Amino acid sequence: MKKLAILGSTGSIGTQTLEVVRNNGDIQVTALAAGSNVDAIEAQIREFKPSIAVMWDEAKARELAVRVADMEVRVLAGMEGLIEASTAEDVDIVVTAVVGMIGIRPTIAAIKAGKDIALANKETLVTAGHLIMPLAKKVGVKILPVDSEHSAIFQALNGENQREIAKILLTASGGPFRGWTREQMKDIRPEDALKHPNWAMGRKITIDSSTMVNKGLEVMEARWLFGVEMDQVQVVVQPQSVIHSMVEFVDGAVMAQLGTPDMKLPIQYALYYPERRYLPGKRLDFWSIGQITFEAPDMENFRGLKLAYDAGTVGGTLPTVYNAANEWAVGSFLNKQIGYLDIIDIIESSMAHHQVIADPDVEAILEAERETYAFIESRWCK
Repeated sequence: MKKLAILGSTGSIGTQTLEVVRNNGDIQVTALAAGSNVDAIEAQIREFKPSIAVMWDEAKARELAVRVADMEVRVLAGMEGLIEASTAEDVDIVVTAVVGMIGIRPTIAAIKAGKDIALANKETLVTAGHLIMPLAKKVGVKILPVDSEHSAIFQALNGENQREIAKILLTASGGPFRGWTREQMKDIRPEDALKHPNWAMGRKITIDSSTMVNKGLEVMEARWLFGVEMDQVQVVVQPQSVIHSMVEFVDGAVMAQLGTPDMKLPIQYALYYPERRYLPGKRLDFWSIGQITFEAPDMENFRGLKLAYDAGTVGGTLPTVYNAANEWAVGSFLNKQIGYLDIIDIIESSMAHHQVIADPDVEAILEAERETYAFIESRWCK
């Protein structure tokens, strides 16, 4: 029986991971970690009975400890708690579904401890892919992608030689504002941007999808996951979200993975790889779909995608700046402190201001994040 730690258990990926566990019945959840949602993680602890539970917020951890005093679970807090949960002896695979760069240290610690990683935290590879992928190869652990697009690529490459990749075709729905101009987008409110046409996701990733920044992060992530260059990753807008991504090989053949927009499929594939299990849910009906259409991405009105290519091509600490600036801006937009178009302007100005470090270690990456926040706050919080 596989033993599982879930970092980010109360978020969208975490709760769907637990649905997969619940449906299959042959995975033991040994560790759960959340940010501040005590009610949700308490219910998860009572159902799945992990030996470790972690809250990022220390006050919430104390509250949780009181609530579950009748359970045989150790309640931990903060980064130390995340690292202990991800390296515990009774863990085989770690689902990294936390939001933000707090996922880097637990992921590295888990890899060093020999744990396979079901990766749903983009920031880990976007900012530290040059550290993560060589380490995983050295230790001999699997990095199993949970994003639907990267899972699709991973599935298309199953049994193939990665050295024969010519191009990765990363599909995008285009989000709720596909076809809009910047002028049309100037008055967008958070509640407008949170209405994704196809996918049910967390708040931050839904905003990122609307700006195409999420696709930019996925381009940089794909570069590390599959050992290609930035110019080998091409974004293709496919509004129906039927094709989840494709791989073009050196002989011109293209392999694609298709399916309904259901995150439980890539989650389950990562947890049971290389086995495929039955997954309840809707199936594709090609008679009903009728057609699948394709478009080039609009990098003029959705400049966040172009900036991602710029950041990934330069590399070093610049992807960290891109990611950190976006995190700050999206949080401020959701709190109605800045406008929608300010998100990309903040990313662009942060990247222009930054002095790039070419081959950063973890400390340099985290310092670049701190410096980015300080720069933004000096310019946008007056």
